[in-house]
Amino acid sequence: MDSKKQKQRHAFDSSVPRPLYQQVKHYISEQIRSGEWGRHSKIPSENELVETLGVSRMTINRALSELTGEGHLVRLQGVGTFVAQPKPLSALLEIKSIAEEIHNTGGIHSCEVYLLREETVTPELAGSMELPVDAPVFHSILIHRDRGKAIQLENRYVNPAMAPDYLKQDFTVMTPSEYLTGISPATEVEHIIEAILPNEEVQGFLEMDPHEPCLVLFRRTWINDIVVSRNSFFYPGSRYRIGGRFKPTAGNRRGMV
Repeated sequence: MDSKKQKQRHAFDSSVPRPLYQQVKHYISEQIRSGEWGRHSKIPSENELVETLGVSRMTINRALSELTGEGHLVRLQGVGTFVAQPKPLSALLEIKSIAEEIHNTGGIHSCEVYLLREETVTPELAGSMELPVDAPVFHSILIHRDRGKAIQLENRYVNPAMAPDYLKQDFTVMTPSEYLTGISPATEVEHIIEAILPNEEVQGFLEMDPHEPCLVLFRRTWINDIVVSRNSFFYPGSRYRIGGRFKPTAGNRRGMV
């Protein structure tokens, strides 16, 4: 037995307080994180992992099953287990272009413009846009894809006074977020996140299975107390995740544990 194998067997000693399957999960996750096992690459078989790590097949199977359920691996019957394409991670506390998020995970972004036109403000929209009923408003609906797979349905209303040339843009080249940020960065942002079962229209846009859950990020942006846009971003729960990390300032540390 070589020294590398001895070291791995020692790492998965049953005397270690953490359950063996969790140690196996950590080992596999580290191989992926380090790039030793690249995205889409086939990982060693269960039998090979049993021999390499010195644990039972049941332990290996549980670790692989949990990593598959968490979206880190893809298991194909009769073919093997592969490293999954990372899900784009949306930063909760900042405005980022979906194209940038996709590119950051090694994906390829494309966009389909379903709707781009001027409409009038409805009573339902008036309050959130802080505009009078029947005032003009720009409306866009876009489907963003990663390597052809629908990742985000973007439903956006824009105040024409704040972005008068919005309808003239080619949003297959530049995303609305990139365009609006380029005009003038928002001075205030509101984010609300919900988990829902989408209606048939959203399922169709995002090519989702019936009863598949969906994440929705509702966002409003302001510049100097004027609402610039109201947005609803829909994401298939199986293909996307939302999170964030930040350092609290002295004034907002209270109650954070």
